[in-house]
Amino acid sequence: MAKLLNVSLMIPRKIPQWLYNIRGQVPRSVALALGLIPIAVLLALWWGLTRGIPEERTLGPTILPSPAEVIASMSDLVHSPDPENRNLFDHIGISLRRVGLGFLLALAIVLPLGILIGAFGSMRALLSQVVTASGYIPIATLVPLTMSWFGLDEAQKVVFLAMAFGIFLLPMVAKAIDNVPDVYLRTAYTLGASRFHVITRVLVPVALPDIWHAMRLAFGVGWSYLVLAEVVVKSGGLGDLIDTARRRAMSGRVYLVIIIITIIAWLADLLWEKLAGVLFPYRARQS
Repeated sequence: MAKLLNVSLMIPRKIPQWLYNIRGQVPRSVALALGLIPIAVLLALWWGLTRGIPEERTLGPTILPSPAEVIASMSDLVHSPDPENRNLFDHIGISLRRVGLGFLLALAIVLPLGILIGAFGSMRALLSQVVTASGYIPIATLVPLTMSWFGLDEAQKVVFLAMAFGIFLLPMVAKAIDNVPDVYLRTAYTLGASRFHVITRVLVPVALPDIWHAMRLAFGVGWSYLVLAEVVVKSGGLGDLIDTARRRAMSGRVYLVIIIITIIAWLADLLWEKLAGVLFPYRARQS
């Protein structure tokens, strides 16, 4: 009986509501700890499958190298330049430049077009079917298409990434403009605003947080197509590193570059999120 009493005393009297509430708000410190659990489990599983000498492993090093082997390949990438005398940081800079230029080119075309589609019913009727159909285009098919248009130079990679960005971003920008409540428009017209003022001072400012979020998502999508842009014509970049390592059976280097791309994209996403909090603090307070 005493044992049962001791066990009952060990059971928490009150379970935190965030543990079982639908859409419950998890404390920040707890959320951070919970987020680290899957990463720890994945690393432990990775270590367990690749520990020991290659002959005794569950998965061989050509399929999945050990964490130590992946980390060891870092020094080779940093200190051993390629035939063009480029090291890891040079390749990172090349990829960052391509993604940045492609994203800026996509914004220059997509933002005004998306605003017009979202603001005017005539533009929506004219282009909505084209925008919808473009979402079903296999992105990989744009590689030979852009090669036939722009050759094999940097322009081809930038345009390909811009098209990948734009196809994803355009409908989201148009939807952000279209979702602005009509009460803002009616108020603006009551105050005597022109169509130009309604677009520039009402629709765009109100929709800007959603447009920013769409840009953040699109920027992340672009990184997923980076390797596709860089493996066709080998002229540097992280995708070039992956393809070269794959052909040389350097699996540790392949996994390392994949991790580097993931970390860069994740840090960029955090930067987008922080800037959103600075630019739109009222949206943060609402959430």
